Amino acid sequence: MTNKKAVAEKLLQVNAVRLSPEKPFTWASGWKSPIYCDNRKVLSFPYVREFIKSELSNVIFSEYPDAECLAGVATAGIAWGAMVADQLKLPYVYVRPKPKEHGLGNQIEGSYSTGQKVVVIEDLISTGKSSLQVVDVLRKAGMEVVAMVSIFNYGFGVAAEAFAKAEVPYISLSDYKTLITLALEKGTISAETEQILLEWSKAPAEWGI
Repeated sequence: MTNKKAVAEKLLQVNAVRLSPEKPFTWASGWKSPIYCDNRKVLSFPYVREFIKSELSNVIFSEYPDAECLAGVATAGIAWGAMVADQLKLPYVYVRPKPKEHGLGNQIEGSYSTGQKVVVIEDLISTGKSSLQVVDVLRKAGMEVVAMVSIFNYGFGVAAEAFAKAEVPYISLSDYKTLITLALEKGTISAETEQILLEWSKAPAEWGI
């Protein structure tokens, strides 16, 4: 379906993903994390950008051929959604975190219709909360959410449960476990560090406390 290892290698290559168990990052949620993923960096590297765009397009073309529209998640998913929609020649919208406070007050930007089958493009899935809020917005607007496709997924159990409860299929080009395995193979991390990183993914909210 997707070459998870190849995607992980590209993300590491352009420093879109950084591993730092010794000096953890702090997420907006307050969680301490040994990894930070910023796929917006990929946009600055034309050949890697083209590769990721093609991988996203291939997944949607092969797995969700009935898609009638693509929806990017603001802000990081906007560029990817637009590029993939252009590649597949599909209509495109993007979804704001909240309605615009001036002008037309739109939360969904673009033209769409009730009953339209839409695939959501996300750059990153962590807990799934913000990603599924976008699904709710699209569904309330009368669109049929077919699936969500993301570049990277942390692989948290809480996200898998949330997507199952919301009845939203999803595919990620690569994930945390694949990335850690690749980093070990390349000698970027030791076997001891691998265990630390894997432990974090089991209980990220409690890690580093």
